Amino acid sequence: MRNKKEDRRSQRTRRLLHRAIMSLMQEKRYESITVQDIIDRADVGRSTFYAHYQDKEDLINSNLQEIFDDLSQSLADNGPENQRLLPTLVLFRHVQENQHLFEAMNRGGGLDLLLEKGQTYWRQRVEADLQARLPPGQNPAMPLSLVADYLSGALGTFLKWWLRQKLPFSPERMDEMFQQIVMPGVWAALGEDSSTGAD
Repeated sequence: MRNKKEDRRSQRTRRLLHRAIMSLMQEKRYESITVQDIIDRADVGRSTFYAHYQDKEDLINSNLQEIFDDLSQSLADNGPENQRLLPTLVLFRHVQENQHLFEAMNRGGGLDLLLEKGQTYWRQRVEADLQARLPPGQNPAMPLSLVADYLSGALGTFLKWWLRQKLPFSPERMDEMFQQIVMPGVWAALGEDSSTGAD
């Protein structure tokens, strides 16, 4: 019983700290946010913070991991999107639904951090997915790590441009443009005809 109580308390504390740093990133630059700012906003003690996280980077990494895991779950719940190397339509829709947060993060310098972490997360996933798509014994036309870097970097570029232009196109149109511009090169790198790819 005590363990369940402690787990619930720990989860609640983590949620408070996650909300605190996301709230602060809407108001000021990430670099200027201190642990003191975070614990003041979350209304928790310094020892409580350090019982859960080593520093603010550890906190933000945990927070971003949670965001990416949620997006991955959304992908799993979206039939055709589940066949894609990247859940671009789900991502564009998520950004549109949370436009105010992403715009605030962009002003505060947090967007670059988010995209950097996102690219690392998606790069690892894409490389594994690309490897799984190769027929046994077939070598790709290019290193899969390079293709994964290219794909995740292109997505970051699309998202950053879309936000900085104040979302001039719908998520569906952004997804369509991403598929037209980016995916033919990816399928070519795999030695596939772009018309046969899942994207």
